[in-house]
Amino acid sequence: MSNGAVQNIRGVVGETLMEAAVDHQIAGIAATCGGCCACATCHVIVSPDWYDRVGPPGPMENDTLYFGAARRPTSRLSCQIDLTTALNGLQVTVAT
Repeated sequence: MSNGAVQNIRGVVGETLMEAAVDHQIAGIAATCGGCCACATCHVIVSPDWYDRVGPPGPMENDTLYFGAARRPTSRLSCQIDLTTALNGLQVTVAT
């Protein structure tokens, strides 16, 4: 959460992390563009322990992060992270 509190949520395999965050009303995830990779209002910082499993941003996401967010080395847009069983336990911080 953006206030530093830890919150565990459950997502569904096949949905995005952004969708799960919106479903659980996670503070700081506005998802203004609805998952179109255009606004960076779902920007999260992936825990370094998880970044290799999540992977780096693609070209469009990279551009959106460059122009619309206070980017960090493990920044991702949660709308571009598809939930899989391999990501069970994923840890992220909402970017502020």
